[in-house]
Amino acid sequence: MNLRAFISKLESEGNLVRVNREVSVEYEAASILAALDGKPVYFEKIRESKIPVVGNLLSSRELVAKALGVEKEEIIHKLLWAMKNLRKPEVLDNGLCQEVDDVRVDLRLLPILKHMPGDRGRYVTSAVCILKDPETGIRNSSFHRLLLLNERRFAARIVEGRGADTILKKSGGEADVAICIGAPIQVLISAATSLPHGVDELSMANALSPTPLVKCRTVDIEVPAETEIVLEGRITGEKA
Repeated sequence: MNLRAFISKLESEGNLVRVNREVSVEYEAASILAALDGKPVYFEKIRESKIPVVGNLLSSRELVAKALGVEKEEIIHKLLWAMKNLRKPEVLDNGLCQEVDDVRVDLRLLPILKHMPGDRGRYVTSAVCILKDPETGIRNSSFHRLLLLNERRFAARIVEGRGADTILKKSGGEADVAICIGAPIQVLISAATSLPHGVDELSMANALSPTPLVKCRTVDIEVPAETEIVLEGRITGEKA
């Protein structure tokens, strides 16, 4: 289920809180999300961006169950079934994520939240980063907190020994990456699941719900076709 369909489902069932007044990315939106933890929130007007923000979508077991179409007690069984019944996604010629194609990147225009006074800056907290193993060609999809540095650079937290770190080491310390913001719900769930090395999380997502892919424009990586925003780039060896 893509992000917009899940938001519509939540709203039709009375489970979405809409904030229609203008809200700032500096602490304000994050504080509202924290106060309403467990309740999905849609911010219609962001002071610093033209793009709306949604949060808390999977902030309770009830919401995860709703996204998977099962009862709360069946979540683990559904995930285990998908892990054992991986389905290779179809790759389309084009997709919704390619409706707008802009090479003039300015990350500062994105509604990236600053959460706490002690934070280094503004963080993307729910981006799915997709890399490809240079030896096997298998994709790895995982979450990495991304600290906004300037208009074209993030600092990513790469955990040693995990999938992305393994690919980077195989690639000599640098690798192409596709950053998916607003990915389909099943992709968010699969990317948060600990799968063995060499298992494609997007195949698990496709087992949970059809997840067609499209090839990126500038890097050799496939991404979910119904992602809201895809950033194509490269993880370098530079430290921050």
